Amino acid sequence: MTYHPKSDFMAVMIERGFLADCTDYQGLDEALSKGVVPAYIGFDATAKSLHVGSLIQIMMLRWLQKTGHQPITLMGGGTTKVGDPSFRADERPLLTPAQIDDNIAGIKKVFAAYIDYDSEAPNKALMLNNAEWLDELNYLDFLRDIGRHFSVNRMLSFESVKSRLDREQSLSFLEFNYMILQAYDFLELNRRYGCLLQMGGSDQWGNIVNGIDLTRRVLDNEIYGLTSPLLTTSDGKKMGKSQQGAIWLNADMLSPYEFWQFWRNTTDADTGRFLKLYTELPVEECDRLGALEGSEINEAKIILANEVTKLLHGEEAAQAAEATAREVFEKGGMGDDLPTVEFSAAELGDGISIVQLFVKSGLSDSGKAAKRLFAEGGAKVNDADHKDAGLMVTAEMLAEPMKLSAGKKRHALVVLKD
Repeated sequence: MTYHPKSDFMAVMIERGFLADCTDYQGLDEALSKGVVPAYIGFDATAKSLHVGSLIQIMMLRWLQKTGHQPITLMGGGTTKVGDPSFRADERPLLTPAQIDDNIAGIKKVFAAYIDYDSEAPNKALMLNNAEWLDELNYLDFLRDIGRHFSVNRMLSFESVKSRLDREQSLSFLEFNYMILQAYDFLELNRRYGCLLQMGGSDQWGNIVNGIDLTRRVLDNEIYGLTSPLLTTSDGKKMGKSQQGAIWLNADMLSPYEFWQFWRNTTDADTGRFLKLYTELPVEECDRLGALEGSEINEAKIILANEVTKLLHGEEAAQAAEATAREVFEKGGMGDDLPTVEFSAAELGDGISIVQLFVKSGLSDSGKAAKRLFAEGGAKVNDADHKDAGLMVTAEMLAEPMKLSAGKKRHALVVLKD
């Protein structure tokens, strides 16, 4: 990146590693330098919570507001009914309107931790839902007014569509419409709210360019697109996934301790980069911490885990998570904040196998995986090595909480309900 920005927002995007591509660096930079720029990112409501993979976009909106501009979080109440086909091998399952509304209610909880929707400032954030305009569309009018601006030849050339067709995987007409609807979102946001910028992951580049072209054709307005890199960890894994599944942002779907632990387990090579992207520590400090080696890098990872958890769940949750981790790892204790599975005496009956406890606590994906863990010596019960996969755990054995461990970093408690 050789462009030298004048605006604070572009400087942050480049310096901290948020920027993959931009439709017009200079034009956008000048617009950002002249006044408040409204910018949006869309979030489809396919689950009740976003996961860590969306956190880079949320941080972009946060920095946008911190540098004086207006973030717009667009909930995809309309587009979720279609489903984004970008780089997917199959069609998304269709959700009912009630499921979509339920998911949106869950997703909204996270944004308030990062973005200010309540101030009287001119850059107060907006929370919008594209169902507001998409649900009211008349199909024939939409085809005549909007559809005529789209070339099917060009749409077929976009990588997100092309990769699906090259693999001879079906792409339904419903999904094919998604990019037109997303382009229409940008047009409507520009018309209604003066929105000048759409941001998203680099997999959204084609959809963003479509929206810019459509808005120029219909309204003759100059607008911009900016994308962030699609993040993978240094070992090539997609950001936001772990062995146990998605790292959710909502506390009721993933405890603050488990969220903290995810960041504490960052690889050495990713620590500096993640500090820049996911915390607000000065860039120089991120570079210094990321360059530490040996046991010192572990303290950098604790700082990363604390800073990221503090932004999402608050200072107390971050401190409690760190205290639990130190209790569990350094002193071999139980910790107050470990993921906990509760059973009543009636549920236990004559006993439950230790293998099932590892599955129900989320330490193993399946009984087969749990048995392999025992066989390979990776399982501990109350901090003692345990190889007996046939053990039956009874209510009497849970008079005190039982601590289960898979390897050195993953732990859970099993307790008896009163």
